[in-house]
Amino acid sequence: MKSIERFLGGFVIGGILGSLLALLLTPASGSDVRRRVKDNILYVKSEVQIAAKERSEELKKELARLQQKA
Repeated sequence: MKSIERFLGGFVIGGILGSLLALLLTPASGSDVRRRVKDNILYVKSEVQIAAKERSEELKKELARLQQKA
């Protein structure tokens, strides 16, 4: 459980830091940078939602398995 939390935390922090670095270091125009940052945020958000849904399904299956044993 902690490894998933660490992964997701690192994923989110990495996405944020990557976006900030792109914003600071890119020679592109401001509107282009804003669009790319927005795209990155949407990508990270969707990946987190997918990972959370997958983990939720795993936990539901595990709970059902444990309830059958009891």
